[in-house]
Amino acid sequence: MKRLVTGKQMKAMDSWTIEHLGIPSLVLMERAALEVARQVMARADKSRKIWCACGCGNNGADGIAAARILHLAGYSVVVIYGGDREKASDEFKLQASVAEKLGISLIPYEEFIPGRCDVLIDGVFGIGLSRPVGGVFKEFLQMLAQAEPELTVAVDMPSGISSDTGKVMGTAVKADVTVTFGWQKLGSVLYPGRLYCGEVITADIGFPASILEKRTEGKEGIQTFCLEKEDLSSAPSRPDYSNKGTYGKVLIVAGSPNMGGAAYLSARAAYRAGAGLVKIFTSEENRGFLHTRLPEAILETYEAEDFLTCGEACRSQVEACCSWADAVVLGPGLGQKEYSKNLVEMVLTTACTPIIVDADALNIITANPGLTSYYTENIIITPHLGEMSRLTGKTIPQLQEDVAGAARAYADEYGITCVLKDAATAAALRDGRTFINTSGNSAMAKAGSGDVLTGVIAAFLAQGMDEIEGTALGVYVHGLAGDLWRKENGAYGLLAGELADYVGKILGENRI
Repeated sequence: MKRLVTGKQMKAMDSWTIEHLGIPSLVLMERAALEVARQVMARADKSRKIWCACGCGNNGADGIAAARILHLAGYSVVVIYGGDREKASDEFKLQASVAEKLGISLIPYEEFIPGRCDVLIDGVFGIGLSRPVGGVFKEFLQMLAQAEPELTVAVDMPSGISSDTGKVMGTAVKADVTVTFGWQKLGSVLYPGRLYCGEVITADIGFPASILEKRTEGKEGIQTFCLEKEDLSSAPSRPDYSNKGTYGKVLIVAGSPNMGGAAYLSARAAYRAGAGLVKIFTSEENRGFLHTRLPEAILETYEAEDFLTCGEACRSQVEACCSWADAVVLGPGLGQKEYSKNLVEMVLTTACTPIIVDADALNIITANPGLTSYYTENIIITPHLGEMSRLTGKTIPQLQEDVAGAARAYADEYGITCVLKDAATAAALRDGRTFINTSGNSAMAKAGSGDVLTGVIAAFLAQGMDEIEGTALGVYVHGLAGDLWRKENGAYGLLAGELADYVGKILGENRI
């Protein structure tokens, strides 16, 4: 598990390290510069023409120090800087003075003659950018892009990318490699920032790990994470002495009349993710289809019109199904008719186990906001951006401004877990932590992928994982399954049923 920090958090930790521990800023700077220089030297020989583009702050000072190290190693380096040198940080002035004494050219952007370079070191802004790039600096970044370097190495973050949201702040440098310091920045795993960062290398430059747990501004320590391959070890184990009951029971409440595909995909994924028993509670019209496609599933059906009156027989049937289950999936393919609304309300008020609420159940909640009064801590919602837009009243572009923040705000408002699906899915857990998913790819942008996700999460919860850990791992494994499929088959042609099957491959013993 890896921590992710915002630019503001990283600056606070940097200041604390300098002021309270007494580690000089220049010591941290030299270590940072050395890591940047090492990455350049590992990828470019001494015949390459290097530009080091800097602002007049400490990020620029890091860049100048890296340029000095490369110069002393025999590389041809020129430093181009933007901003008022008279108003530069003390560290920038010191590094500039040392560089010039060694014969390194420092040229103001306005006096620089544009051209081409082989390698670009981007040290203009780093993590400090808080507003859109404009004026001279916009021209500066555009000039750097026109240099068409073969290799661009960013210092901490590509200039023009928000370290908090990954947003392009007007214009930005696109890096091949980003060398970040201390901990990876949140904006480097969110889109579009992830595309601009290239390969991210996190360098240890001397920050103590204990600083992550410190309270700042009345808040707990760093609470944003992403999972790594090592975290697959937390997946439910498969002891030799066991039976189908050992691995939990998943109830799938899904599928309107003659629309059983979503129910099938969710159930198939639950089985592939290790659930021992899966029951599908669906409309009677889906019986033949589901029995043929997934004979392993237990089928319990109902007549849709019976739920228009919500008689005692209906409630008894729902109560029996919910009490049987260790985890419930509610919503895929359910439709949005009146009987569906009654069924959703009945499950929300009946089930005491974790409920993964998705698709049509979310749309029903949007149309009937009073249903949110039934939210309890066992609720996990899994909206895509369109569904989240309808739930919150925010536009999709507004949500895209800060996907993690939107998920966090909704989870905190209702005391539930919110998995907001996007290219980088954000899982805001009810314990205050937020996980940003780093697995998955565009091959998974197919109908049914979300249904598979609900089944995977439900299976993990049914096997005994709590809804906090199981949700985050379910999202991660779902993405890994897509990554494995693309590796073996390419970016086209993935079907959701195949995605479910690849979940089983990821969880196989040879994958853990």
